[in-house]
Amino acid sequence: MPTIHYARDERFGGYLEQYEAGDVFHHWPGKTVTEADDHLFCLLTLAASPLHIDRAWAESQTSYGRNIVVGTYVYSLLLGMSVPDISGRAIANLGLSELLHLAPLFHGDTLYGVTEVLATRVSQSRPRAGILTVRTDGFNQDRLRVCTFTRSVLLPMRPETADDQH
Repeated sequence: MPTIHYARDERFGGYLEQYEAGDVFHHWPGKTVTEADDHLFCLLTLAASPLHIDRAWAESQTSYGRNIVVGTYVYSLLLGMSVPDISGRAIANLGLSELLHLAPLFHGDTLYGVTEVLATRVSQSRPRAGILTVRTDGFNQDRLRVCTFTRSVLLPMRPETADDQH
């Protein structure tokens, strides 16, 4: 008899018990960041610095001689890349720490994400839920680490089944 599979149940984040410290997730696919992507993000978020959107200014006034991608977009992409593997089932995002931009990302660069599980623990205040803490690193196409951050999410624990109650 064929099995019916539901993406939400099987492929979009896990339950707390499915993660353990040291697990590493290589997110796929990467994202090549275009000038249009960066400009749209800057304009939507009112972060329209000439560093990101004015080519002539960046060529003459910066040490890179070209625009760099706004850091909040780099962070947002990495967070989004990690959702299917890490926080697709999240009840809540609890916090972010240690956000560092280590090197610039330029228009035309491709961003890749890797997440390592740092810790898991059962919640003291929410029955049947727990806290997953991870570190996500972003790399360009040359494997240069451009961004890193740590975040914690509240995840459900695996639902109890009739077999669990015996």
